[in-house]
Amino acid sequence: MRFAAWLLVLAAAIAPRAFAQSSSAVQSLPDLGSGEGVLSPQMERRLGEQVMREIRFGEPSYVDDAEVSDYLAEVGSRLTGGKQDFEFFAIRDQTINAFALPGGFVGVHTGLITTAETESELASVLAHEVSHVTQRHIARMLTQQQQMQMPMMVALAAAILLGRSRPDLAMGAAAGAQAAGIQAALSYSRDFEREADRLGIQRLQDAGFDPHAMAAFFERMQRANRVSEDSTMPGYFRSHPVTSERIADVQNKAAAMPYRQHPDSPEFQFVRAKLRAEQGDSRDTVRNFQSTLAEHRYTSEAAARLGLAYALLRADRVAEAQVQIKQLRALGTSSPMVEMLDARAKHAANDVAGATELLAKARDRYPGWRALTYAYIAGLQELGKNDEAIVVSREALARYPRDARVYGMQAKIYALLGKRLLQHQAQAEVYVLQGSLPAAIEQLSLARAAGDGDFYQLSVVDARLKELRAQYTNEMKEAKR
Repeated sequence: MRFAAWLLVLAAAIAPRAFAQSSSAVQSLPDLGSGEGVLSPQMERRLGEQVMREIRFGEPSYVDDAEVSDYLAEVGSRLTGGKQDFEFFAIRDQTINAFALPGGFVGVHTGLITTAETESELASVLAHEVSHVTQRHIARMLTQQQQMQMPMMVALAAAILLGRSRPDLAMGAAAGAQAAGIQAALSYSRDFEREADRLGIQRLQDAGFDPHAMAAFFERMQRANRVSEDSTMPGYFRSHPVTSERIADVQNKAAAMPYRQHPDSPEFQFVRAKLRAEQGDSRDTVRNFQSTLAEHRYTSEAAARLGLAYALLRADRVAEAQVQIKQLRALGTSSPMVEMLDARAKHAANDVAGATELLAKARDRYPGWRALTYAYIAGLQELGKNDEAIVVSREALARYPRDARVYGMQAKIYALLGKRLLQHQAQAEVYVLQGSLPAAIEQLSLARAAGDGDFYQLSVVDARLKELRAQYTNEMKEAKR
């Protein structure tokens, strides 16, 4: 897995310099203070963004699926109340794991999503990780290194994250970079874990999920671990040790809360079915879903039919997939994922116009579902309706101004329209969001020289170019400190 390998190399290569500056500073975890120290919230966010860029643009297991991201963002928004800038993403890995990066980035292994029996169980893990972020637990660990420069903190953050995903590799990194120091940072303290449990279960209650789900999930994983070897223990429980005492504490807190039965959303079942449909050989997956439906071994018939339809599309059996979609719609389930599936089947049947018309209507019903917007812009472009596609892309960026995918689509459409200044301007924003300021500055320089912009457009480009040059100069100064 390149993700783990990258973290190992980064931690081993850079961390020794960090620990050499203060060999005893990380021998023990800090208390439950504010975590401010030298690591400000702004620096913490930048640190998380640097690691996140490596995941998003260089890690094959990163799940670049807007529907999965939209669903996780929806659950995460309920848990956070929109009070902090969070980003939830998935890693394609069948192990049961989740982890938090500094600054509000929360990763979820697909194995956790498909293993959770209820939406509240999945939400309980996300709530726990969100609480690690809001309480700045990672920042408190990193702040111990009072003299660290940003690259050194990236290395230590990598070691901490590696400890979440692959403790075996993390120990190898620790051995090469003052083992005692890194090992102390790999696991949250017991106080941190209890604090994340306490706040996490309150988040579950406040968001309308079942607060009893956290203890239920922990108990089930603990029972599974008792009959398995340590090497097969879910990664989440190696990095977040679950003791009987913790389970009892969570149970006691849940018992004091009003009982609330939370029905799973259709999207929870659909995302799980879609992820399962993407696993293994497509023919085997089709047979598995067909068997599940024939024997009525499902929690949701709609999800089973959606999974079968996706598996059939993977196997290029488009007509059969459309039959399943008709049966799925007959069940009366309303979801943006059903609309996306139907549009994909129409597109696979070479009915681009029908797929695009369906997406236009679906966007009106589900305006917050980015996957529909991405597919709609692509459909308009494929139909040669580039002016309409630009209008939709601008609307999307007004709602999500940091969406690199929309900027990238916009740059391609402007190129087709022969609008070079706007093409390079949009491409510059892609590079900004990817963390490549020199490339962004070059694109804006090309925009200035394009010769097809009016006074207002050139003024906007000049202002942005000045801003990015100043930002790049400051970053270079910080790197030399």
